[in-house]
Amino acid sequence: MRVGIDTNPIYVTRAGTARYVRHLLEGLRRKSGLEICEVGWPVENFGYRQPWRALRTAYRELVWCKSKAHRLLRDFGADLFHTTDIPLVRVPSGVPHVITVHDVAVFRHPERFRRWHRTAAQRRFRRLHEARAILCVSEFTRREVHAVLGIPLERMRVVYSGRAFESPEQTPDERRPDPAIGGDFFLFVSSLEPGKNVRLIRRVYELAQGRGISLPPLVLMGARWQGVPHEGPPPSSWMFLGYQPDSVLVYLYRRARALLFPSQYEGFGFPIVEAMGLGCPVICSPVASLPEAGGAAACYADPAPEAYLEAMQRMSRDGVWRAEWIERGRSHASRFTWDRCAGETLDVYRQAVRMRPG
Repeated sequence: MRVGIDTNPIYVTRAGTARYVRHLLEGLRRKSGLEICEVGWPVENFGYRQPWRALRTAYRELVWCKSKAHRLLRDFGADLFHTTDIPLVRVPSGVPHVITVHDVAVFRHPERFRRWHRTAAQRRFRRLHEARAILCVSEFTRREVHAVLGIPLERMRVVYSGRAFESPEQTPDERRPDPAIGGDFFLFVSSLEPGKNVRLIRRVYELAQGRGISLPPLVLMGARWQGVPHEGPPPSSWMFLGYQPDSVLVYLYRRARALLFPSQYEGFGFPIVEAMGLGCPVICSPVASLPEAGGAAACYADPAPEAYLEAMQRMSRDGVWRAEWIERGRSHASRFTWDRCAGETLDVYRQAVRMRPG
């Protein structure tokens, strides 16, 4: 089977979507009977400097994806095309189209997106109705797509992602960040935009300070998006590292007191299973898809300062309790593998190719 796979997310984001594409490709290449054509304009566009970002985005979406990608798929003789995020590529007539949906935040939380992004994404999501098969990264996302776009549940299949750092061979040598971090600390890993709910953690530290409670400092790793600075100056004990390579992420996961993941809306939640796999317990809220990612191995706290403060205090002072969460996490994370994800995705490909259009 000849399969074209949309790799554009690798070049435009450092978020979970890029992780999904990169590791899914690795898993699929280990499967027999597949020829894969990567379909993506290989020009990175991670910065926010204008007008260069806008010009590259316009070329990728309006020129490359509409014409050059179309010719690439046609010349490759693709039996199927897999869109790994919001549909951009014009698919040749007669080629079955499989689409992965990570979330529908652009509908549920439109305020988190720039106007042009919101308008374009909502329009492109309508192409889900034309897809031969739809993959959802969680049951939560599957039901969200049904609720927002009216697509029948039976047309969609949940295929959970794997996790990075599945084995010692796949885990990079750890590297200490600069500036160096020592002692005890909590960890936050995500893009720093309002939906990730950093403000809740800020309120936890303010509550602790008001009560004379000393909490370990917080280390934040991720790109600092516009929209967060208006929340005011962070606590003095916080340390912002910005974007860091996986070698630093491994170092932090292995040493953090716990990962704090108070996000309000997630399609899956990569940091949860990655942290657990490296022995870092997780404190998160029982919202959206997080109970699927965390299972019975995450320490759930209601999204309120009191609840998070209580969980963080106990995680800091009760070593036996923390060790129990670590053990549960390692066991739970072992279920999320890219080999399984690739195998289930390949099953969907085969079904889509056999299925009659319409």
